[in-house]
Amino acid sequence: MEVYIKAVSYYLPLTVVDNDALQSEIPEMDVYKTAKAVGVSSRSIASDDETAVDLAEQAALKLFQEYGISKSEIGFIILCTQCPDYFLPSSACLLQNRLGIPTTAGAFDFNLGCSGYVYGLSIAKGLISSGVTSNVLLLTTDTLSKYLHPSDSNRVLFGDGASATLIATDGVAKIGNFILGTNGGGYENLILRTGGMRHRSKTGNVRIDEEGKTIYEDYLYMNGTEIFNFSVDLLPSLIEQTLVRNGLEKEDVNYYIFHQANQHMLNFIRKLCEIPKESYFVDLSDTGNTASTTIPIGLKKAIHQKRIRKEDKVMIAGFGVGLSWGATMLYF
Repeated sequence: MEVYIKAVSYYLPLTVVDNDALQSEIPEMDVYKTAKAVGVSSRSIASDDETAVDLAEQAALKLFQEYGISKSEIGFIILCTQCPDYFLPSSACLLQNRLGIPTTAGAFDFNLGCSGYVYGLSIAKGLISSGVTSNVLLLTTDTLSKYLHPSDSNRVLFGDGASATLIATDGVAKIGNFILGTNGGGYENLILRTGGMRHRSKTGNVRIDEEGKTIYEDYLYMNGTEIFNFSVDLLPSLIEQTLVRNGLEKEDVNYYIFHQANQHMLNFIRKLCEIPKESYFVDLSDTGNTASTTIPIGLKKAIHQKRIRKEDKVMIAGFGVGLSWGATMLYF
Protein backbone atom coordinates (compact mmCIF):
# COMPACT_ATOMS: atom_id res chain seq x y z
CA MET A 1 0.00 0.00 0.00
CA GLU A 2 1.26 3.49 -0.86
CA VAL A 3 1.34 5.94 2.03
CA TYR A 4 1.73 9.70 1.75
CA ILE A 5 2.41 12.89 3.64
CA LYS A 6 -0.82 14.78 3.11
CA ALA A 7 -0.21 17.96 5.10
CA VAL A 8 2.45 19.49 7.34
CA SER A 9 2.50 22.54 9.62
CA TYR A 10 4.65 23.78 12.47
CA TYR A 11 4.28 26.10 15.44
CA LEU A 12 6.86 28.20 17.28
CA PRO A 13 6.41 29.84 20.70
CA LEU A 14 5.65 33.55 20.63
CA THR A 15 8.69 34.56 22.71
CA VAL A 16 11.66 35.19 20.41
CA VAL A 17 15.17 35.59 21.84
CA ASP A 18 17.68 37.15 19.45
CA ASN A 19 21.45 37.12 19.81
CA ASP A 20 21.57 40.59 21.35
CA ALA A 21 19.25 39.49 24.15
CA LEU A 22 21.17 36.27 24.66
CA GLN A 23 24.50 38.12 24.82
CA SER A 24 23.13 40.30 27.64
CA GLU A 25 22.06 37.15 29.51
CA ILE A 26 25.43 35.37 29.04
CA PRO A 27 27.99 38.23 29.12
CA GLU A 28 30.90 35.86 29.76
CA MET A 29 30.39 34.25 26.34
CA ASP A 30 30.89 35.53 22.79
CA VAL A 31 27.37 34.76 21.61
CA TYR A 32 27.89 36.37 18.19
CA LYS A 33 30.90 34.21 17.34
CA THR A 34 29.10 31.02 18.31
CA ALA A 35 25.91 32.09 16.54
CA LYS A 36 27.79 32.77 13.31
CA ALA A 37 29.25 29.25 13.36
CA VAL A 38 25.98 27.44 14.10
CA GLY A 39 23.90 29.72 11.86
CA VAL A 40 21.30 30.95 14.36
CA SER A 41 20.17 34.58 14.62
CA SER A 42 17.15 34.04 16.86
CA ARG A 43 15.20 31.23 18.46
CA SER A 44 11.68 30.83 19.84
CA ILE A 45 11.53 29.89 23.52
CA ALA A 46 8.58 28.45 25.43
CA SER A 47 7.40 30.50 28.40
CA ASP A 48 7.75 29.15 31.92
CA ASP A 49 4.16 27.85 31.97
CA GLU A 50 4.19 26.59 28.35
CA THR A 51 4.97 22.91 27.76
CA ALA A 52 5.81 20.76 24.76
CA VAL A 53 2.22 19.46 24.84
CA ASP A 54 0.94 23.03 24.57
CA LEU A 55 3.14 23.58 21.50
CA ALA A 56 1.96 20.31 19.91
CA GLU A 57 -1.66 21.33 20.45
CA GLN A 58 -1.06 24.61 18.64
CA ALA A 59 0.75 22.85 15.77
CA ALA A 60 -2.18 20.45 15.34
CA LEU A 61 -4.76 23.26 15.43
CA LYS A 62 -2.72 25.15 12.84
CA LEU A 63 -2.64 22.04 10.61
CA PHE A 64 -6.42 21.59 10.89
CA GLN A 65 -7.07 25.23 10.03
CA GLU A 66 -4.46 25.53 7.29
CA TYR A 67 -5.64 22.46 5.39
CA GLY A 68 -9.31 22.31 6.37
CA ILE A 69 -8.88 19.00 8.22
CA SER A 70 -11.69 17.83 10.50
CA LYS A 71 -10.71 16.47 13.90
CA SER A 72 -13.22 13.67 13.36
CA GLU A 73 -11.06 12.38 10.48
CA ILE A 74 -8.07 11.51 12.70
CA GLY A 75 -7.62 7.77 13.20
CA PHE A 76 -4.42 7.68 15.24
CA ILE A 77 -2.07 10.06 17.10
CA ILE A 78 1.64 9.48 17.64
CA LEU A 79 3.72 12.00 19.52
CA CYS A 80 7.50 12.29 19.48
CA THR A 81 8.88 14.21 22.47
CA GLN A 82 11.71 14.24 24.98
CA CYS A 83 9.77 16.71 27.15
CA PRO A 84 6.49 15.07 28.21
CA ASP A 85 4.12 16.77 30.64
CA TYR A 86 4.16 13.67 32.83
CA PHE A 87 5.98 10.34 33.06
CA LEU A 88 2.47 8.95 32.76
CA PRO A 89 -0.04 9.21 31.23
CA SER A 90 1.14 9.48 27.65
CA SER A 91 1.06 13.05 26.35
CA ALA A 92 -0.64 11.79 23.17
CA CYS A 93 -3.62 10.79 25.32
CA LEU A 94 -3.82 14.31 26.73
CA LEU A 95 -3.80 15.72 23.21
CA GLN A 96 -6.55 13.38 22.02
CA ASN A 97 -8.80 14.96 24.63
CA ARG A 98 -7.60 18.53 24.24
CA LEU A 99 -7.94 18.45 20.46
CA GLY A 100 -11.35 16.79 20.52
CA ILE A 101 -10.20 13.83 18.43
CA PRO A 102 -12.58 10.81 18.57
CA THR A 103 -11.98 8.23 21.31
CA THR A 104 -11.77 5.60 18.55
CA ALA A 105 -8.29 6.96 17.74
CA GLY A 106 -5.24 5.17 19.11
CA ALA A 107 -2.58 7.34 20.75
CA PHE A 108 0.93 6.90 22.15
CA ASP A 109 4.24 8.71 22.70
CA PHE A 110 7.75 7.74 21.71
CA ASN A 111 10.94 9.31 23.02
CA LEU A 112 13.42 10.30 20.33
CA GLY A 113 15.08 13.54 19.33
CA CYS A 114 16.90 14.30 16.10
CA SER A 115 15.82 11.14 14.23
CA GLY A 116 12.28 11.25 15.63
CA TYR A 117 10.45 12.61 12.60
CA VAL A 118 11.78 9.88 10.31
CA TYR A 119 10.98 7.22 12.91
CA GLY A 120 7.49 8.68 13.25
CA LEU A 121 6.90 8.47 9.50
CA SER A 122 7.99 4.82 9.54
CA ILE A 123 5.59 4.00 12.39
CA ALA A 124 2.73 5.85 10.68
CA LYS A 125 3.39 4.06 7.39
CA GLY A 126 3.38 0.72 9.21
CA LEU A 127 0.08 1.45 10.98
CA ILE A 128 -1.60 2.40 7.71
CA SER A 129 -0.06 -0.38 5.61
CA SER A 130 -1.14 -3.01 8.15
CA GLY A 131 -4.73 -1.78 8.13
CA VAL A 132 -4.81 -0.50 11.71
CA THR A 133 -5.94 2.96 10.55
CA SER A 134 -6.36 5.00 7.38
CA ASN A 135 -4.49 8.07 8.64
CA VAL A 136 -2.11 9.17 11.37
CA LEU A 137 -1.50 12.54 13.01
CA LEU A 138 2.24 12.67 13.70
CA LEU A 139 3.26 15.32 16.22
CA THR A 140 6.82 16.30 17.15
CA THR A 141 7.49 18.70 20.00
CA ASP A 142 10.23 19.69 22.42
CA THR A 143 11.09 22.50 24.83
CA LEU A 144 14.81 21.80 25.17
CA SER A 145 15.38 25.34 26.48
CA LYS A 146 13.99 24.13 29.82
CA TYR A 147 16.79 21.53 30.03
CA LEU A 148 19.65 23.98 29.48
CA HIS A 149 21.69 25.64 32.20
CA PRO A 150 21.40 29.47 32.02
CA SER A 151 25.11 29.82 31.14
CA ASP A 152 25.26 26.89 28.67
CA SER A 153 26.62 27.91 25.25
CA ASN A 154 24.08 25.55 23.68
CA ARG A 155 21.41 28.14 24.43
CA VAL A 156 22.66 29.82 21.24
CA LEU A 157 21.87 26.71 19.21
CA PHE A 158 18.62 25.24 20.53
CA GLY A 159 15.09 26.54 20.08
CA ASP A 160 11.64 25.23 20.99
CA GLY A 161 8.93 24.20 18.55
CA ALA A 162 6.41 21.63 17.38
CA SER A 163 5.10 20.17 14.13
CA ALA A 164 1.99 18.37 12.95
CA THR A 165 1.89 16.06 9.93
CA LEU A 166 -1.05 14.13 8.52
CA ILE A 167 -0.04 10.81 6.94
CA ALA A 168 -2.67 9.06 4.80
CA THR A 169 -3.34 6.90 1.72
CA ASP A 170 -3.18 9.98 -0.51
CA GLY A 171 -1.31 13.24 -0.39
CA VAL A 172 1.52 15.36 -1.78
CA ALA A 173 4.55 13.15 -1.08
CA LYS A 174 4.70 9.37 -1.21
CA ILE A 175 6.81 7.92 1.60
CA GLY A 176 9.56 5.54 0.48
CA ASN A 177 11.53 2.79 2.21
CA PHE A 178 13.45 3.39 5.42
CA ILE A 179 16.90 2.94 6.87
CA LEU A 180 16.84 3.06 10.69
CA GLY A 181 19.68 2.45 13.12
CA THR A 182 20.89 2.78 16.68
CA ASN A 183 24.17 2.79 18.60
CA GLY A 184 23.28 3.08 22.28
CA GLY A 185 26.95 2.81 23.16
CA GLY A 186 27.20 6.56 22.57
CA TYR A 187 24.31 7.52 24.84
CA GLU A 188 26.43 9.57 27.25
CA ASN A 189 27.41 12.05 24.53
CA LEU A 190 23.97 13.69 24.56
CA ILE A 191 22.15 13.16 27.83
CA LEU A 192 20.05 14.61 30.63
CA ARG A 193 21.37 12.46 33.45
CA THR A 194 19.13 13.22 36.43
CA GLY A 195 15.36 13.27 36.88
CA GLY A 196 14.56 9.81 35.51
CA MET A 197 14.34 6.53 37.38
CA ARG A 198 18.11 5.82 37.26
CA HIS A 199 19.00 9.08 39.04
CA ARG A 200 15.76 10.50 40.36
CA SER A 201 17.12 13.33 42.50
CA LYS A 202 19.16 16.31 41.38
CA THR A 203 22.78 16.15 42.46
CA GLY A 204 23.98 19.71 41.94
CA ASN A 205 27.26 18.25 40.63
CA VAL A 206 29.41 20.38 38.34
CA ARG A 207 32.56 19.19 36.56
CA ILE A 208 34.78 20.02 33.58
CA ASP A 209 34.91 17.64 30.58
CA GLU A 210 37.95 16.86 28.41
CA GLU A 211 37.17 19.84 26.16
CA GLY A 212 37.21 22.22 29.12
CA LYS A 213 33.45 22.63 29.01
CA THR A 214 31.52 22.93 32.27
CA ILE A 215 29.07 20.07 32.79
CA TYR A 216 26.06 20.71 34.99
CA GLU A 217 24.85 17.21 35.80
CA ASP A 218 21.22 18.24 36.30
CA TYR A 219 21.00 19.86 32.86
CA LEU A 220 21.32 18.68 29.27
CA TYR A 221 24.88 17.78 28.26
CA MET A 222 26.15 17.49 24.70
CA ASN A 223 29.68 16.43 23.75
CA GLY A 224 29.80 18.49 20.58
CA THR A 225 32.96 16.89 19.19
CA GLU A 226 31.66 13.34 19.56
CA ILE A 227 28.24 14.19 18.09
CA PHE A 228 29.94 15.94 15.17
CA ASN A 229 32.21 12.96 14.52
CA PHE A 230 29.32 10.52 14.77
CA SER A 231 27.26 12.51 12.27
CA VAL A 232 29.93 13.02 9.63
CA ASP A 233 31.04 9.39 9.88
CA LEU A 234 27.44 8.22 9.49
CA LEU A 235 26.04 10.32 6.65
CA PRO A 236 27.96 9.00 3.63
CA SER A 237 26.91 5.41 4.35
CA LEU A 238 23.38 6.44 5.39
CA ILE A 239 22.88 8.23 2.08
CA GLU A 240 24.16 5.23 0.13
CA GLN A 241 22.04 2.73 2.08
CA THR A 242 18.93 4.86 1.58
CA LEU A 243 19.52 5.03 -2.17
CA VAL A 244 19.98 1.27 -2.38
CA ARG A 245 16.89 0.59 -0.25
CA ASN A 246 14.83 2.74 -2.60
CA GLY A 247 16.39 1.52 -5.87
CA LEU A 248 17.84 4.92 -6.75
CA GLU A 249 21.10 6.46 -7.87
CA LYS A 250 22.49 9.62 -6.33
CA GLU A 251 21.69 11.64 -9.46
CA ASP A 252 18.01 10.70 -9.04
CA VAL A 253 17.72 12.78 -5.86
CA ASN A 254 16.55 16.36 -6.44
CA TYR A 255 16.77 17.69 -2.91
CA TYR A 256 18.09 16.83 0.57
CA ILE A 257 16.63 17.88 3.92
CA PHE A 258 18.67 16.66 6.87
CA HIS A 259 18.18 17.34 10.56
CA GLN A 260 19.17 20.96 11.10
CA ALA A 261 21.79 20.24 13.76
CA ASN A 262 23.87 23.33 13.10
CA GLN A 263 25.12 25.21 10.04
CA HIS A 264 28.77 24.22 10.42
CA MET A 265 27.99 20.51 10.60
CA LEU A 266 25.51 20.66 7.72
CA ASN A 267 27.95 22.46 5.43
CA PHE A 268 30.70 19.98 6.32
CA ILE A 269 28.38 17.06 5.51
CA ARG A 270 27.32 18.63 2.20
CA LYS A 271 30.91 19.02 1.04
CA LEU A 272 31.92 15.59 2.32
CA CYS A 273 29.04 13.92 0.46
CA GLU A 274 29.46 16.10 -2.65
CA ILE A 275 25.89 17.39 -2.65
CA PRO A 276 25.20 20.49 -4.78
CA LYS A 277 24.51 23.56 -2.64
CA GLU A 278 21.30 24.37 -4.54
CA SER A 279 19.92 20.90 -3.75
CA TYR A 280 20.56 21.07 -0.02
CA PHE A 281 18.52 22.67 2.75
CA VAL A 282 20.27 24.75 5.40
CA ASP A 283 18.04 27.20 7.26
CA LEU A 284 17.88 27.36 11.04
CA SER A 285 18.58 31.08 11.40
CA ASP A 286 15.18 31.97 12.87
CA THR A 287 14.39 28.70 14.67
CA GLY A 288 17.60 27.13 15.96
CA ASN A 289 17.89 23.39 16.39
CA THR A 290 14.39 22.21 17.38
CA ALA A 291 15.30 18.49 17.63
CA SER A 292 12.66 16.26 15.98
CA THR A 293 10.88 19.29 14.52
CA THR A 294 13.72 20.53 12.27
CA ILE A 295 12.89 18.24 9.32
CA PRO A 296 9.16 19.09 9.12
CA ILE A 297 10.04 22.79 9.44
CA GLY A 298 12.49 22.29 6.58
CA LEU A 299 9.87 20.49 4.49
CA LYS A 300 7.32 23.23 5.04
CA LYS A 301 9.80 26.00 4.21
CA ALA A 302 11.21 24.22 1.16
CA ILE A 303 7.75 23.61 -0.29
CA HIS A 304 6.63 27.19 0.42
CA GLN A 305 9.80 28.62 -1.13
CA LYS A 306 9.39 26.32 -4.17
CA ARG A 307 12.72 24.63 -3.56
CA ILE A 308 10.76 21.37 -3.90
CA ARG A 309 8.59 20.92 -6.98
CA LYS A 310 6.20 18.33 -8.31
CA GLU A 311 7.94 15.10 -9.39
CA ASP A 312 10.96 15.81 -7.16
CA LYS A 313 12.58 13.04 -5.13
CA VAL A 314 13.63 14.30 -1.71
CA MET A 315 15.86 12.52 0.80
CA ILE A 316 15.27 13.27 4.49
CA ALA A 317 17.54 12.10 7.30
CA GLY A 318 17.72 12.59 11.06
CA PHE A 319 20.61 11.70 13.38
CA GLY A 320 21.67 12.43 16.93
CA VAL A 321 20.61 11.64 20.51
CA GLY A 322 20.44 7.94 21.28
CA LEU A 323 22.62 7.59 19.31
CA SER A 324 19.98 7.09 16.65
CA TRP A 325 19.45 7.72 12.94
CA GLY A 326 16.90 7.30 10.18
CA ALA A 327 16.38 8.22 6.54
CA THR A 328 13.87 7.77 3.74
CA MET A 329 12.82 9.15 0.36
CA LEU A 330 9.82 11.35 -0.34
CA TYR A 331 8.33 11.31 -3.84
CA PHE A 332 6.48 14.54 -4.68
